[in-house]
Amino acid sequence: MNARQLLPRLVLLAGVMVAIVWAAFNRDQLDLAALDAWLSGLGLLAPLAYLGLYAVGTIAFLPGALFALAGGALFGPVWGTLLNLVGATIGASLAFLIARYLAGGWVAALTGGRLKRLIDGVEAEGWRFVAFVRLVPLFPFNLTNYALGLTRISLRSYAITSFICMAPGAIAYTWLGHAGREALAGDASAIRYGLLALGLLAAIAFLPRLIRRLRGDQNRWIDASALADRLRDGGITIVDVRGPDEFAGPLGHIEAALNIPLGELPGRLTEISASQARPVILVCKTDKRSATAAAMLGAAGFSDVSVLRGGMEQWNRDGRPIAYNQATELAR
Repeated sequence: MNARQLLPRLVLLAGVMVAIVWAAFNRDQLDLAALDAWLSGLGLLAPLAYLGLYAVGTIAFLPGALFALAGGALFGPVWGTLLNLVGATIGASLAFLIARYLAGGWVAALTGGRLKRLIDGVEAEGWRFVAFVRLVPLFPFNLTNYALGLTRISLRSYAITSFICMAPGAIAYTWLGHAGREALAGDASAIRYGLLALGLLAAIAFLPRLIRRLRGDQNRWIDASALADRLRDGGITIVDVRGPDEFAGPLGHIEAALNIPLGELPGRLTEISASQARPVILVCKTDKRSATAAAMLGAAGFSDVSVLRGGMEQWNRDGRPIAYNQATELAR
């Protein structure tokens, strides 16, 4: 890339950094009354100005919840929700593009190993991963926008999925903002709307746990003796999701096991089974990582997945046959 092509990117990147730093030092000075007065003076252009402000705020790491509350207070529950959703999607898409075209090459050159494999795994999930991070409020919204820009997920899938899956949170925050303003104005019914919004926010917060409870425990377990019997019969795939150092370590591994660390699993699904019909047994040190891997394989379409209860620790306690790498054998 020559200097003429590089200069505009550097200028834009510098501008983004300045905006982020400014926002970090001035976020406590956001004034809803001043924002209301400014937007009121713009007349019909107020919604467009609000969208632009929301998008810039998203790029600059300003809290999206503050904008969502403000949107409800300024524009009401219906138009506020629509404007908040559109503004958040525009801002998230711009941050996504900034990361992809300003920082993507640089990060790709500096990263490798586990981080690269993690990115590959996210790319394998595509829009499903985007939906997950939008629905589960454990991932920082602004940071996620930039992080996903480093992957090869398409902008179209990213934007559409973000718009749809951000809707529950946008509705809740917008109604909460509207209810707060109406309550201050003396509208007692606004309290009811505020409680409904708080209930929706609580539902979003507990959505992952609720889904797991409704679906039940999807993990199928197998003990060491049953696995030993199935090994004699053959026809199964054993996947050890520990790291290579553990796989070759003191606990050893099951001789027929395929070593695919948990972080690499999404990007290496084709190595497990071409047909997805062959039974898969997952193994780790205990059974925690194996249970996580089982959920990942289930989401990927594998129908016959079991977890070795107790993992290699239990396998060793039961005195089952153990294999070691050649270097480990020599060390012993």
